[in-house]
Amino acid sequence: MELAPPHLPRKTSLAIIGAGPHALTFVTHLLQKRAKMRSKFAVFDPSGRWMNRWRQQFAALEIPHLRSPAVHHPDPNAFGLRKFAESRSSELFAPYDLPGTKLFDDFCTDVISRWDLNNQVHQNAVTQIIPGVNCFRLHLQDGQSITAKRVVFATGGAKLQIPDWVKQIKSGYPQDKLCHSTNVDLRSKHLAGERVLIIGGGLTSGHLAVGAISRGAKVHLMIKRQLQEKLFDAEPGWLGPKYLKGFFACSDYKERSKMIQQARNGGSMTPEIGMQLRRLARNGYLKIDENCQVMKAEWLGKSWLVQCSDVNQYEFDRIWLSTGTKFDVTTEPLLKDVLAAYPINIVNGLPVLEENLRWHGCDLFIMGGLAALQVGPTARNLSGARMASDKIVPAII
Repeated sequence: MELAPPHLPRKTSLAIIGAGPHALTFVTHLLQKRAKMRSKFAVFDPSGRWMNRWRQQFAALEIPHLRSPAVHHPDPNAFGLRKFAESRSSELFAPYDLPGTKLFDDFCTDVISRWDLNNQVHQNAVTQIIPGVNCFRLHLQDGQSITAKRVVFATGGAKLQIPDWVKQIKSGYPQDKLCHSTNVDLRSKHLAGERVLIIGGGLTSGHLAVGAISRGAKVHLMIKRQLQEKLFDAEPGWLGPKYLKGFFACSDYKERSKMIQQARNGGSMTPEIGMQLRRLARNGYLKIDENCQVMKAEWLGKSWLVQCSDVNQYEFDRIWLSTGTKFDVTTEPLLKDVLAAYPINIVNGLPVLEENLRWHGCDLFIMGGLAALQVGPTARNLSGARMASDKIVPAII
């Protein structure tokens, strides 16, 4: 049953921007510590629903299970998902009990109803955050506005990385013939006989390759270095004191930024996807091109002519960019006015926040990849959502 949308108050004690896994994690942790905050916060997301974008991305790429183990999820009880999965153990995948996508989604739906959060998301995008005296004015897409004493920014805030050669393509080409992986929906694609170039060495490009081949395409996977295989996108030591102790002991933020880059080290595939790709390559459906990149691409009206760094030329019907995202606070439109009113130290695009993830000088708190200098390399992951909540919740209550 659809619930009536929540009434928009003129002011709120706490505004939460975004309704993804990070925002949901934060809200459950907040309510666990202070139940009476329930009537004091407002959540904003263009979809009006929790986890909407997450669901769409997983469905569009047909991702069968998560990359992080069953202890990482939005509920404060770390073993909640395991308990929920007791009668569905076939949906926990080896190694480390990685939850199946449907299991995780059902669990989050259960979390939302258990914490009575179904009717908490305003279907409205925040278009501007204007700092005032001890408060913020949030302008919304439908022309309304609301005053918030404190703001938690949990939208993800990542910018798509588009290679330079794309910007140099002269003629117009159909939008679906060259797009970023975030705009690919495998469910609507008929690719029989098509030649698809996928660029990037991360897990997303692996899912795209498998999905395109299952729809009859021949795929060329181009990676600018060697294909890397690891179970997680950062070593498990980053989830606890093993590596984080040294990270937090380091007061040089340039060093911290280096540690984050080295820990994540660009994209990597899981061994499971790596194995599938090698099998597809042996059977002639896939060509994996390592240490190679596109120098130039030209739309010929029906297909792409692509020139590579190894002097080879190829023709493709479509190109998918799985080139990842970059976190850069200076290019985040919602933080423009905050940045102007409260200038902050920025290292490689990341703001130097206070220990509790507060923006220096005002009551704005940041979650996700933009908080990496204070949370560590897994800031954007589910484990990072919990670590961020543990820092922000005490500061708010």
